Amino acid sequence: MQFPDDDNGKMLAAMADAGIDLTKALNVDFFLVFEDQRDAESALEALVQQEAEGEVELHFDEDTETWEVIVCLNMVPDYDALVAKETELNAFANEFDGGSDGWGVMQHQEGDGDFADEEHQCDDNCHH
Repeated sequence: MQFPDDDNGKMLAAMADAGIDLTKALNVDFFLVFEDQRDAESALEALVQQEAEGEVELHFDEDTETWEVIVCLNMVPDYDALVAKETELNAFANEFDGGSDGWGVMQHQEGDGDFADEEHQCDDNCHH
């Protein structure tokens, strides 16, 4: 697969190289960053009131000392769809003095192999 030479394209290429099936829906986390807690809470409240698609949560990032609203959407990680959603969410966050800080995908999701560690042996304590 060929991807554009930008951050989104590089992320998709890395995902493909890692063996992630980009034709299937994945949980994609979009990160909206705010300096002020009240701005982040207002943005979160607006998303909830709009009954926005996906799940939302508020998180304080101790490393950057910023507030993140994380919007998790189940979607096929298509380049154009990701760029459109990121642009939409950035415009939304700007209304609350915030901005988009990209997106990401958890490495292991439903449908992935159970374990990256091929040495794992199941026993009575396994819960998968």
